[in-house]
Amino acid sequence: MQYHTIPPPPHLAHVIRFFWILEGDTGYTHYNMADACVEMLFHYRGLFDEVTSSGNITQSYTSGIHGPSHTLRRYTIDAGFSIFGVYFYPQAIPLLFAISAADMANNTAELKDLLKDGGRILEEKIMLAKNNQERCAILCRFTEERLAASRVADLPVFAAIRDIIHHKPSLNIQSLSQAYYLSQRQFERQFKQYAGLSPKLFSRIVRFQSATAFYNRPVASLGSLALECGYYDQSHFISDFREFSGMHPKQYFSGRSGATDWRD
Repeated sequence: MQYHTIPPPPHLAHVIRFFWILEGDTGYTHYNMADACVEMLFHYRGLFDEVTSSGNITQSYTSGIHGPSHTLRRYTIDAGFSIFGVYFYPQAIPLLFAISAADMANNTAELKDLLKDGGRILEEKIMLAKNNQERCAILCRFTEERLAASRVADLPVFAAIRDIIHHKPSLNIQSLSQAYYLSQRQFERQFKQYAGLSPKLFSRIVRFQSATAFYNRPVASLGSLALECGYYDQSHFISDFREFSGMHPKQYFSGRSGATDWRD
């Protein structure tokens, strides 16, 4: 299996975190764990099925959006596959699709449902693209056009979202609202509209994601990892990890859970 990322052009880095490609020649089950950000996916070779919590199988989409989430979803395919993805900051949902990010929390949607004919045309362009560089260019043009049409200013809450993701998942809500010159009520309302989740839950997921990134890196113990990622103690770390991944961190970091196959 091969996974790699492509950075966005600088003028779109405030909305797009990166592009990614995942390809495999055999069957695979993907664990889509809690995520504070948003993904646009195009399955240009093969189509995954979703495994529901009850164990039933339902067909997934060819192209669509995964909103910010705090629940585990699993997807499986029994043959080779290729996926092209765009990893957006969560405010991309209201900016590009004119709906609240909160409406997409823990949800997925097909592009054709969000964009009607525009979604069908975008999917067709991606499927017919010669390579992933061309797919990046298509998605950059799409993002530029949708941003121009939305005409939404770069609000202070956008900087707060990026700040939490990259630097400060442990700051309390009062400190964050004061840092961006908003009342706590204004901050929490705007944050949920543009990030899809409450600031507290969003910060917990970012902290969890920072812990998963330590896979394949040397860690002395779960306790030291918990402290490194801003948890009060090991028990809080284990509790959050189980909630957001569906497994104990020891199982995840063992490399035998299946959830880390794409990282290996």
